[in-house]
Amino acid sequence: MASQFNAKLLLLARQARGLNQLELSERTGIDQGLLSKIENGLREPKAEVIKRLSDELGFPQTFFHQSDRIYGLPVSVHASHRKKCSVGIRQLDYIHAELNIRLWNLKKLLQSVELTPKMPIPHFDIDEYKGDVEQVATLVRRFWLLPRGPIENLTDCLERAGCVIFWCDFPNIAIDGITIATIPEMPVCIFLNKDRPADRMRFTLAHELGHIVMHRIPHPEMEEQANHFAAAFLMPYFDIKEQFGMIGNRITLEKLAYLKPIWRVAMQALLMRAKDTGIISKNQSDYLWKQISIAKIRLQEPPELDFPHEEPKTLKTVLKLHFEELGYTISELAEALYLHESEFRKKYDIDKSPPRRKHLRVLYDNSQ
Repeated sequence: MASQFNAKLLLLARQARGLNQLELSERTGIDQGLLSKIENGLREPKAEVIKRLSDELGFPQTFFHQSDRIYGLPVSVHASHRKKCSVGIRQLDYIHAELNIRLWNLKKLLQSVELTPKMPIPHFDIDEYKGDVEQVATLVRRFWLLPRGPIENLTDCLERAGCVIFWCDFPNIAIDGITIATIPEMPVCIFLNKDRPADRMRFTLAHELGHIVMHRIPHPEMEEQANHFAAAFLMPYFDIKEQFGMIGNRITLEKLAYLKPIWRVAMQALLMRAKDTGIISKNQSDYLWKQISIAKIRLQEPPELDFPHEEPKTLKTVLKLHFEELGYTISELAEALYLHESEFRKKYDIDKSPPRRKHLRVLYDNSQ
């Protein structure tokens, strides 16, 4: 830990609490001019000021003395309904802070644990395949030896490939997912909005996989390509065409509802896939979209069709190893991550004190 106060972490802590500088000044009674100078590294805060900031922002004083690098947001941020303009600056600041804290936590945790992927993540330059996203999605399924038909657990596939998936609290923020894949000696990290229904989280996860597989250099078509990849990866053309054929040529809302728990995607994703692949005509598609609007299920599909979320296991296993094998208590691990115990429990969904063991194991097997 650095002995000097890290001014950048004051800004990050403020962003994590959704406060602007004036609001923090009013809550702490610290002059805004002084806060501005502290945040810009022009004034070293006194111990009493650090304590007031720590108490108000809910971070231990040690948090402000970390020396870890602060990372910016990636180019691709998967916004809900693909409307990035609906995400405000303060919301992006909050996400920026949340992601950095999560990354620092993971980096600290991985000092004692080695993650061993069971299969590699393939990389296919979309330009080399002349923009054929369908072919790339097919190649990824074959590379991972996935059987035909629905993917039973997409989260498990990505974790077996070495990705670490975080469920994050993005309250009232129109962002579904974010991937950070370019930090040296760190695994690919995917951050999902935990408030989303299971079908949407699966599609977002497939969307993020599309970015990981296809995109090294950002370009204007990358979001559309990632959405196309997600649809093709989750619903391969010949498989989904065969499935639609088995239930009859005329597609109805009832048939889409029947297929939803089988393919584990939204009814609307099935409809879009049927239209985009030519399984149904534009007129048929338009009619069904009108029916969806009439049924008032465009924003929320019938809850009786919901299926369980695919819960990530890697991070839970890493934490369990620290508790059971390395002998950490919750308070000790929270302190090591520069968090208060209450926030650590909430952030990592820990309800009770873990058991302790005395022997050590350092290799993590995701198949267990």
